[in-house]
Amino acid sequence: MLATNGRLKIALQKGGRLTEDSIALLRSCGLEFEFQKPALFSPCSNFPLDILSLRDDDIPEYVQDGVADLGIVGENIVQEKRARVKVAEKLGFGGCRLVVSVPQRSTIRNVSQLRRKRIATTYPRTLGHFLRSAQIKAEVIELSGAVELAPSLNVADSVCDIISTGTTSKVNGLRELQTILYSQAVLIANPKSLRQPRTQELIERLRIRISGSLVARGKRYVMLNAPMKSLTKLKKIIPALKSPTIVPLAEEGMVAVHSVIGENQFWGVMEKLKKAGASDIIVVPIETIIK
Repeated sequence: MLATNGRLKIALQKGGRLTEDSIALLRSCGLEFEFQKPALFSPCSNFPLDILSLRDDDIPEYVQDGVADLGIVGENIVQEKRARVKVAEKLGFGGCRLVVSVPQRSTIRNVSQLRRKRIATTYPRTLGHFLRSAQIKAEVIELSGAVELAPSLNVADSVCDIISTGTTSKVNGLRELQTILYSQAVLIANPKSLRQPRTQELIERLRIRISGSLVARGKRYVMLNAPMKSLTKLKKIIPALKSPTIVPLAEEGMVAVHSVIGENQFWGVMEKLKKAGASDIIVVPIETIIK
């Protein structure tokens, strides 16, 4: 549903662990805007898009109700809110887990022992679904924050909370029992917006940019010169999206080889290429790859 000004609306977390990565993703798509946390709207100057600054808990419902056409939010929030939205793209950042934990001193060793116990959480729906599927009857205590403190305050026997690194749990003397949900940031869309031709066209234009930026992450464009006689060996060494590009050079018996290499493979591949006869190796960062 386009706004009356004919522009898309996308909701981002006003402030939190997804905010900076969400802004960086949109800027990597070539979008120009000034994100002001106190302001509700931040318009893009070079694309028909307005950015809404919201609490992450509100984003799924705002997208569901058509206040925003799109949103970037954690899967954990989408699952908990049970919002009627479409996941258009998984974004690969903001990874976390929803975990059931108990105090280190607890005699509980697995989730089946939580029967008739108290579990504190800010995710009552997701936890309730897990308990029902596991046929565990327990008391779910909904808290708005500081869930990890519940056992030490004798409010609960265990907790179900989001873990990114596990540091907070360890500091508060908690031991993990079971992960019940893996989550990352996702791009969600209003289903009605996806059915309206003009809105759907703009969403697809933006989605192509986002997808291209995600594919390019952690990759480098590599150009090198090599003897033609080394080509078979080089092609076996070089990883590529499909196959490397080979271009004959003016110097007889020499070729230029172009390819895309992941950062995690880069130095190992470079060493092998050098030994195989490659020279004049140039590495260029990639902003976008459109498939």
